Amino acid sequence: MKRSVARRFPAAAAALVAATSAGVVLAMPPASAAAGAATGYASQNGGTTGGQGGATVRATSGTQIHQALCGRAGSSTPITIQVEGRINHGNTTKVSGDSCETAAGVIELKRISNVTIIGVGSGAVFDQLGIHIRESRNIIIRNVTIQNVKKSGSPTSNGGDAIGMEKNVRNVWVDHATLLASGGESEGFDGLFDMKDNTQYVTLSYSTLRNSGRGGLVGSSESDTSNGFVTYHHNLYQNIDSRTPLLRGGIGHMYNNHYVDVHESGINSRAGAKAKVENNYFKDVHDALGTFYTDEAGYWQVSGNTFDNVTWSAPDEETNPAGPNPTSTTSVGIPYSYRLDQTSCVPGIVSRTAGANTGMRESDGTC
Repeated sequence: MKRSVARRFPAAAAALVAATSAGVVLAMPPASAAAGAATGYASQNGGTTGGQGGATVRATSGTQIHQALCGRAGSSTPITIQVEGRINHGNTTKVSGDSCETAAGVIELKRISNVTIIGVGSGAVFDQLGIHIRESRNIIIRNVTIQNVKKSGSPTSNGGDAIGMEKNVRNVWVDHATLLASGGESEGFDGLFDMKDNTQYVTLSYSTLRNSGRGGLVGSSESDTSNGFVTYHHNLYQNIDSRTPLLRGGIGHMYNNHYVDVHESGINSRAGAKAKVENNYFKDVHDALGTFYTDEAGYWQVSGNTFDNVTWSAPDEETNPAGPNPTSTTSVGIPYSYRLDQTSCVPGIVSRTAGANTGMRESDGTC
C-alpha cells in the first residue's frame, strides 16, 4: 500500500513567538475574538458557538490553557481562551479539576463542551504539541499555528496529529488555522486534521495545511463509517502526499479549496462515502479525486472544478480515479446556505485569506 513518491518537505517556517504574560488574566473579549460565525456543517445540529457568552481568559502556556478549563464551574461552562506565544512541551503540564481531564504534552479537550481557543496579539504557535478533542462538543479553534507534531521520535504528542478528534465528538469549527509538518510517516508525523470513531458536524475553513504525508482522514478504517457531515472550504493544501481528505463513509463537502502539489492522491472517497466537490482549483496534483487503495467504492458529485496539470492513474482493482474527465456518481444535498466563489479566483482568494495571522479575513466574493 505504500507509494514510493519523492517528497519535498522543507522545515516548517512558522515563527516562534515568546510568551508575553506570566499569568492567566480575565479580560473582556476584543472584537476580533468575537467576530465570525461557524459555517458549513458546523452550523448544523444546533450550531457551534464555542465559549460564546462565557468568561474570556488569557493564556501564554499550555498549562494555563488547562488551568482555564479546570477553573470553570463545570465541564460545560462556556469559556473563551485567548492564546498568545509559543505553546510547547516545556510549558504544558497536566492540571486536575472537576471540570477537566487534561494531560501533559498535549492540549486535551476531553469530555467538555462550549470552548473557544483563539490566537491573539502576536500569534499563537503550538510547537510539536497537538490538540486532542475526545468525547466533546461545541469547540471552536481559530487563528492558531500547530506545527511538527510527532507520533515517533522526540518529543511526541497526540499520536502525531496536529488536530485529532475521536469518540462521539460533535460540532467543531476550526478556522484560519495553519497546520504544518515536516514530512510523512517515516519522519514521525501522521495527519494534520483527523476524525474518527463517531465524529460529526465539523468545518475546516480558511486554513493552510502544508508539508505533510497526510492531510487528514474521516474514519480510521473501512469499518469506521460513523463519521461525517464535514465541510472543507477556502483551505490551501500544499506539498501533501495524500488524504486531502480521505473520507470513509459519511458526507463531505469540499468547495473553493486550492490544492497545490499533491503527490499521490487528493480527495479519496471510499467505503460508501459521498463527497460534494465544487469550484475547487487543483494545480500540479496526481489523482485529484476518486477511490484509491481499496476496492470499497466511494462516490462523488462534481461541478465547477479546475484541473490544472492534473495527472491520473489507470484504473485497477484498488484504483478508481474520477478523471481524466470527472463526472458525478452520486447526488449530495447540502442543508446549509453558502456562496461559491468563481473557481478562477480561488487561488488568489485563498492566498489572501487562509491561515493564521491573516486578520481572519474572508472572501467578499470578488477576485
